[in-house]
Order: sequence, then structure tokens, then C-alpha cells
Amino acid sequence: MRFPVTIRHRANKVKIYAPAGEFAYYRLAYTVAGKRRMQTFAAYSDARQAGERIVRDLANGSQAAALSASQSRDALAAFERLEAFRQKTGQKISLLSAVSQHCEAAGKLNGRTVAEAVDGFLGTVVTVKRKDLSEAVEDFILADEPRTKSANGQRAQLSAEYTRIRALRLRHFAKALPGHAVCDLTKQHLDVFFKAMADASPKARNHHRAGIKQFLQWSVRNDYLSPTNRLLEADAMRTEHANNGDIGIYTAKEFRALLEAAEGPLQPLIAIGGFCGLRTAELLRLEWEDVWRVEGHIEISQTKSKTRSRRLIAICPVLADWLRTHRNSTGKLWQGTDRCFHKASSEVCERAEVPRKPNALRHSFCSFHFILHGNENLTAAQAGNSPAMIHQHYKGLATKAEAEKWFAVTPARGANIISITAAVNT
Repeated sequence: MRFPVTIRHRANKVKIYAPAGEFAYYRLAYTVAGKRRMQTFAAYSDARQAGERIVRDLANGSQAAALSASQSRDALAAFERLEAFRQKTGQKISLLSAVSQHCEAAGKLNGRTVAEAVDGFLGTVVTVKRKDLSEAVEDFILADEPRTKSANGQRAQLSAEYTRIRALRLRHFAKALPGHAVCDLTKQHLDVFFKAMADASPKARNHHRAGIKQFLQWSVRNDYLSPTNRLLEADAMRTEHANNGDIGIYTAKEFRALLEAAEGPLQPLIAIGGFCGLRTAELLRLEWEDVWRVEGHIEISQTKSKTRSRRLIAICPVLADWLRTHRNSTGKLWQGTDRCFHKASSEVCERAEVPRKPNALRHSFCSFHFILHGNENLTAAQAGNSPAMIHQHYKGLATKAEAEKWFAVTPARGANIISITAAVNT
């Protein structure tokens, strides 16, 4: 047999070279894709078998012959790995796609491995936990309970009454969607819920929206809801323009009737509400030290103000007359609960035969003070509000003559002015 032996198939050929010198292997040489390739074999028969296969592959257009033995082994192992991945995940990825993605990622990692990058990324991704909606609502309510407690004499972060009402609204929301997990909520769920509240007022729906928004934000913080959720973009979550209706105020005659019908601590509270315009919550936090600490003024400290900013309210001469018998009183003006206060206030209205009007003492003060002084900035400073709100809501509600009558409601001779101390002792 003469070497090199040439094996041909169509226009393709390979050559087998005999061992030479100390090199005891047969060499198989061929050209593919413009590059010369060579493989070695210990036996001639193996070299010939490989040569016949290669010339047929080249004739059929296969590029497999371009791979070296080690490259062939790597390619086969890669295909096996991709097939195992497909069986495990159901994702089918080509070898070219896998290599391309790896090279692109590796080129951006500045020497770090792809595995390191993946571990770092997964450390920043939230894994959402399934949590029943009703259970999550109860956890949210319980989590906020400590914020309703005052510590070290400081005002609580949240009003207990506010959180109680918000809890009722959220339980209503959860009851409307039984069997749902928080992570299953969709915009459609919110739309259906608020559609069922069509008979409620816009203000009531807005209060529900505020509570649900706080709950959803808490759910994100606790990994019950994805941070990329878009629930707040639901049409039903858009705040509605609430028509507050007419602002109710009392006349001077009704004010006097309320004062004279009030007993015990209610009388100074009504007087301060009407002559200083305090909010109900501010009245119920008020202590007698706040009334007497600054001469001629009632001090609303940061811990007692709704806006958490201190303000001083001038004690007008007529209010001073109503408070004269309480000069030695101490402690809180109202020592009962909010509910007891509202119940007692309703009873006073019944005795005085005056209809109960929401926040009417504050509204009356703002209206009469504004028309009397003609200065929304001064009234806003007294009421703890903005000048724009004063001008928008209280302009034109009363005449100057009515305002003068209001601030002339003095205690009549022999009027029922009972000090708190006397009321307690009796």
C-alpha cells in the first residue's frame, strides 16, 4: 500500500499518511471551511473509517468535520445539558443562543462570573408570599395598634378612633373578596368592589380608597404583593371630587341656648369651641394648663394640634367671662371617651332644642371671625387652617351684625355656670 492513501467522494477527498520515524500514528488530513484539519489514529482501519465518514459529511455540506475531537466532545456534552434543561423547565434553547447569551453577559461583567451576577440579582428580587386577604387585613390592623398608644406623655401617632373606623372599612373590603390571596388582587377586583358602593357618598368611597391604599402599601413592604403591581392605577382608585354640601353654623341665639343647657365640663368646652374654633379632637385633648399657661391665650401645643404645629388662640373678653369660675380647675377638660362626648353633646342639643350640626361650633367661629375682622390670615392663624381654606369655605356665610351678636353672648346674671369642681362634688 502506497501512502498517502487518498479517499474521494464526489469533489471531496481526505489523505491518510503512514507513521514516520518515532511518530507511530496514522494521520488523517483534510480541508474544511478553508482550514486544514488533521486527526491521528493508532490503526489504519480506524483512520480509513473516519476518512470515509468525513468525505461523505463534506459532500453533504456538514460542518461537523470542522470540529476537533475535543470540540466534538464539548458539543455533545453541551447538547446533553441543553436537553436536560428542556426536560426540567420546558424551555428549549439552541446551543448558539445559549453561547451567545453567555458571551454577551460575560462581556459586561468585568471578570465576574455569570453565576455571581445571577445570585446578586436574585438577592434584590422580592419573592411574593401568598397570604389570605382577610388574614392580611387583620395583621395590618394589629401592626398599627401600637401607633395608637401614647408614650412618655407624647401624643399617639395615630388616632384610635381613626384606626377603628379604618379597620371596619378594610374588613368590609376583605369580606367582599372571600377566598382571595393578596397577590391575586387585580384592578378588576377593585373596580367591582367600588361599583358595589355606588350608593355611598363620594366622601365615603374616598375614605375607603385611602384605607385600601395604605393596606396595599403595607402588603408590598411585607412581600404579600409585588412592588411592580399597578393596583393603584385602577379606575376605581381615582379620588372623587367630594361635594361637602352646605356648611352649617349656629346663630347667636342657638349658641346661647347650648351654653345655658350644658352642664359640668361641657359648658367650657362649648364656649371654647364657639369662641376659639377648636376642632373636636383638639378640644378633647385640651387641659386646663393649656388654657391658663399663656396669659390671655389658649395654647394648642404640637401634641394636641391636628396639624402638629403649635398655635396660640386669643381668649376674647366674652370667653373669659364664661371661664372665670374655672380658674382653679386642673386636668383635662373632658375626661371621658370620644363617644361619651358626642352622646353628651347630642343630649345638650335636645335640651336646648337646637338641631345638631356637624362641626358647627368651629364653622360658626370661622365664619363670624372672618366677617368681623375681614382678614383670612388672622382667622386662619386662630383656627389652624390655611387662608385659602378660610376664604373658600367661610366667605359670605354671615353678616357683620350676626358676628357681633355671636361675640356678645355673655353669661346672663344667674346663668347656669357650674364649675367642674362643683359638678364633680355634686
